[in-house]
Amino acid sequence: MGSVRVLVGTRKGAFILTSGEARQEWEVAGPFFPGWEIYHVNGSPVNPDRLYASQSTSWFGQLIQRSDDGGKTWEPVSNDFHYATDAGNHQWYDGTPHPWEFARVWHLEPSRSCPDTVYAGVEDAALFRSTDAGQSWEELPGLRTHTTGMEWAPGAGGLCLHTIEIDPRDEKKMVIAISAAGAFRTDDGGETWTAINKGLHSEWTPDPDAEVGHCVHNIAMHPKNPDVLFMQKHWDVMRSDNGGALWTEISGNLPSDFGFPIEVHPHEPETVYVVPIKSDSEHFVPEGKLRVYRSRTGGNDWEALTNGLPQEHCYVNILRDAMASDTLDSAGIYFGTTGGQVYVSPDSGDTWQAIVHDLPAVLSVEVQTLP
Repeated sequence: MGSVRVLVGTRKGAFILTSGEARQEWEVAGPFFPGWEIYHVNGSPVNPDRLYASQSTSWFGQLIQRSDDGGKTWEPVSNDFHYATDAGNHQWYDGTPHPWEFARVWHLEPSRSCPDTVYAGVEDAALFRSTDAGQSWEELPGLRTHTTGMEWAPGAGGLCLHTIEIDPRDEKKMVIAISAAGAFRTDDGGETWTAINKGLHSEWTPDPDAEVGHCVHNIAMHPKNPDVLFMQKHWDVMRSDNGGALWTEISGNLPSDFGFPIEVHPHEPETVYVVPIKSDSEHFVPEGKLRVYRSRTGGNDWEALTNGLPQEHCYVNILRDAMASDTLDSAGIYFGTTGGQVYVSPDSGDTWQAIVHDLPAVLSVEVQTLP
């Protein structure tokens, strides 16, 4: 037995959706922080009542909110994000130098072992850590001072560090992704980093096989097999069997290999989900049909999952942090759309139903499995 709490960040506030094991009847709470962009809401794996939210507007700037009662009440914590060192410049879109400037927090990743530790991926690309539940933040400067840092340039959404995957065997080991620099790995808690982009190919760059400059959209790691990584890239779905040392393409029979999210089944390390969209200029699903694609073989062979999803006149997008899963015995898969719908499949993708309609555009979806 168990229940789930779905944490939803949108363009105009945050929402919390709760249900029992059947995941048929839902309670909807929110909006929290109405009118604010909530780039990400995430919960601690150690303390399920501890939640964090990244709250941002171009007018008021960036705030981090924390809840210690499962989202019933919130309090602002530190928004003091200062780069630890002068790392020179990074590249701008046209290749000219551009100073590092903090804009917002894209992703919050609480520790798997310590309830007061949380990591933040920000724009311009940097990784921060708090060991006091968000009261203060320190940059892990080894990433931004990487030898390739001056070559990093923003993607269309900015120079954002949007993915943080913590190795469950050793929290000092992490994989992060930056648009549009690529993927990087640390084995020493962020002191040093290695670019892990071998096998990636980006035709629009001056050197398509360069060490950095690849627009990685998302990376997924399964806790039972953390050396296997799955990647949704700006064109191409990729896989690595050696912690990112080498990537191979697994796009197979997908109708489009462009998309943003990628998710691994919580109990089946070789079952992977993506949501293709038409192209990098047409950010909506192909043919006006909302289809989640599932591979049970770790890639290449993909099946369309459509039962309960609109199959005509649908022109939504699913953003990079807007897909997640629970860990109940019959695993649930969730995603949110730019049209404001949040969908759940309580049977690993075989059937789908909308939990809510008509929210603001969904930016992120995370799920907590509760006792």
